[in-house]
Amino acid sequence: MTAAAAMLDQAQMAASQPRQAPGHTANIARAKQVGKQFESMFMSQMLNHMFTGIDREGGMFGGGHAEAMFRPMLLDEYAKMISNRGNGIGLADQVTRAMLAHQEV
Repeated sequence: MTAAAAMLDQAQMAASQPRQAPGHTANIARAKQVGKQFESMFMSQMLNHMFTGIDREGGMFGGGHAEAMFRPMLLDEYAKMISNRGNGIGLADQVTRAMLAHQEV
C-alpha cells in the first residue's frame, strides 16, 4: 500500500467517525458523575420514606432526638453505598444517557 493510499484510508475513517468536541470526554465523565449523584439523592429519598414508620422512641435502643438528627446522614451514606456498588439500581446510566442525548441536540 502506498503512502497516498494509507493517508486516503485514514482520512476516510476520520470522516466517517462522528466529530467530538475537544472536551467531549470531560463532558461524559461529568455526566456520569452527575448521574451517580442523582441516583444517590433518589435512593436517599426512597430510604427516608422507608424509615419514616420506624418508632424512634420505643424499644430498648430508641435513640430519641440524637437519632432523629443523625438518621438523614446515615441514610445519605446508605444511598451512596447502594449507588456506588456495581451499577447501583441503573438510574445513573439512564440519567447519563439522557443528559448526553440532550447535549447532542
